[in-house]
Amino acid sequence: MRRISTMQLIPGMIAAEDIYSFGNQLLISRGTALNDTAIIMLDMHDIVSIKIDDNFPDPILSQTQETAPRTVFPMPDLSLPYSVRTRRSPEFRSFKAKYNNSIDRFKLCLDLTVQKKLPLDTDDLYMDVMSFLEPGANTFHILNILNNIREYDDCTYSHSLNVAFICNVLARWLQMPEQAVRLATACGLFHDVGKIMVPQGLIQKPARLSDEEFEIVRKHTASGYQLLMNLNIDRRICNAALMHHERCDGTGYPLGLTGIQIDPMAKLVAIADVYDAMTAARLYRGPICPFKVIEMFELDGLQKYEPRFIMTFLQNIVETYVSNRCRLNNGMEGEIILINRDRLSRPVVQCGKKYINLAEERDLYIECLL
Repeated sequence: MRRISTMQLIPGMIAAEDIYSFGNQLLISRGTALNDTAIIMLDMHDIVSIKIDDNFPDPILSQTQETAPRTVFPMPDLSLPYSVRTRRSPEFRSFKAKYNNSIDRFKLCLDLTVQKKLPLDTDDLYMDVMSFLEPGANTFHILNILNNIREYDDCTYSHSLNVAFICNVLARWLQMPEQAVRLATACGLFHDVGKIMVPQGLIQKPARLSDEEFEIVRKHTASGYQLLMNLNIDRRICNAALMHHERCDGTGYPLGLTGIQIDPMAKLVAIADVYDAMTAARLYRGPICPFKVIEMFELDGLQKYEPRFIMTFLQNIVETYVSNRCRLNNGMEGEIILINRDRLSRPVVQCGKKYINLAEERDLYIECLL
């Protein structure tokens, strides 16, 4: 057996150990063949690596044998028509050019703060994030762009930028005042700042991490909190760095906090952080269908997040897809015409003259958007 990062998992791999959440809940039993749903669930529970059976080809070796070293893995050629249209849009091309420049600038600012102890201008970095958002920008379209912009080896800096955008969108959906929207965006931008203080060899290490190395990685929450506190910036930004892995049911870390013990901004960042991780590209696929992500939240996440925050987030995502065409897993194509409020991931789809209520047809689900 060998230990690999969850970002390198591929359907068909066999779990070589029982996998438990931080709250000691059994997630996957030893000997289970992993599928896409199981891999996404590991993301939801912040599992960074697992042991797998040795009889599956090493994803790192298979990508690098007999090729020149490279840092960016190409996206698989499995793009759906809906994703292709997004990536070909003028908005996407403009956004991506700004996005790449902003990542470089963000990285430079954080590195100077950590290495040179220079002040961190959160307002300036916030305005840089907001420069992406045109007046009256469609928040749903922003999420679509983010879902298609990432490449496989997404780094701490681009992940933080993604989470900042998602926090901004969610705060607006929650109808927060503009000052709170700015704060939520900043919390998302700096939530993972502690990871730049973790040796990058550990963050990117393809081989097994020792127990001591795992503890170092998990301490990024406390490290980020202390760094931000020393910079004398808003306490809620510091709390988001410390608490974004906490969960309302007490299954998170580092303190195992529950409910009202968790800073509201950290609760908001937690949703954005997990959503970005769940929709990240994999070795074997491109962007995941939003309804699969919503289903995973419904199955295993609603009790872990602030109810008003998570329901607002999911309901707004789902409502934007009404009237959109989709393909079901049985090959039928149709139009999403009605949302089931108690099962957001399973709407009513009209296929020709037939109406299919996915909440009642348990063997059917939305495979992709068209």
